[in-house]
Amino acid sequence: MLGKIKLGISIGDPNGIGIEIILKIFEDRRLFEFFTPLIFAPIKLLENQKKHFKFNSSLVLKNNNLKFQKAQLSVFDLPMPDQAKLVFGEASKTAGQLAFESLKSASIALKKGEIDVLVTAPINKETIQSEEFNFPGHTDYLAEELEGNGLMFMVSETLRVALVSDHIAVKDISVLLTPELLREKIQKLEDSLKKDFNISRPKIAVLGLNPHTGDKGVIGKEDDEITRPLIKELSASGHLIYGPYAADGFFGHQTDLQFDAVLAIYHDQGLIPFKTLTFGTGVNFTAGLSKIRTSPDHGTAFEIAGKGIAETESFRNAMFLARNIYFNRNEKNPLTALNNGEK
Repeated sequence: MLGKIKLGISIGDPNGIGIEIILKIFEDRRLFEFFTPLIFAPIKLLENQKKHFKFNSSLVLKNNNLKFQKAQLSVFDLPMPDQAKLVFGEASKTAGQLAFESLKSASIALKKGEIDVLVTAPINKETIQSEEFNFPGHTDYLAEELEGNGLMFMVSETLRVALVSDHIAVKDISVLLTPELLREKIQKLEDSLKKDFNISRPKIAVLGLNPHTGDKGVIGKEDDEITRPLIKELSASGHLIYGPYAADGFFGHQTDLQFDAVLAIYHDQGLIPFKTLTFGTGVNFTAGLSKIRTSPDHGTAFEIAGKGIAETESFRNAMFLARNIYFNRNEKNPLTALNNGEK
């Protein structure tokens, strides 16, 4: 039987649903058979939300290299901000700063090998901004911290979608798209499918940038001048890369079922169909880095924060996907438990 892994968890925005989900998940004691969790947060904040939601999880401090306790949530204690500035459902700079401190501490632990994988709860991308965090999101921050070039890779049981560009303005996409960038993203996706998902000969579909992939230059030339020649070159050298496919009909015709993964050119082109087909169960995985980070497919959900109705399946899947990838990278058989959780 595979052993436990040390699971680091950053809490995301404390005014959102992140802490509720984390505490709710570990009400299921069976998860301690698979994970040794370490939460990066003020323990007082966790105790307050535990009381609010009437959870029973046992919290224990672990800041001084003490042994992990069985069936308890270990906490790397962080300074507690002013309680009056932490209000469910409200966007605030105090909450954003705490979200960053949690992420920063967890990232340091990940780099040092004190945790095996990191699962990040959702942040508010506006309130987290500061002199220390000037990034569009987790992916870019972790790529810099882990000295890699991350690939945003959305994963579910039936669909995998990666992105050439993620959090950039639509007007900048065509400027950003170059043969070099597209080659790099295809290579990272192919490498991840082999290393992280144990697919020896991955088959990848690439979507076109323009409607109808440009209609032979009538609606744009990028697909004919950049994407198509590169796919032809890679295919000729033995890679199973196909496209470019017109994005509008690709998922509607279920063409995605013929491939191990789909590479979308920009954020909404890939994430709208992904979330439409899998929302609440999908996982955001940052591929291409030396360490493993996953996250649920949803945001802070301020509108339901504090109400006790947040669903846990996506976060739970993020935990198990991180575990699968950890063992795949260590040349062991993957644990097939991605979708065994309850909401």
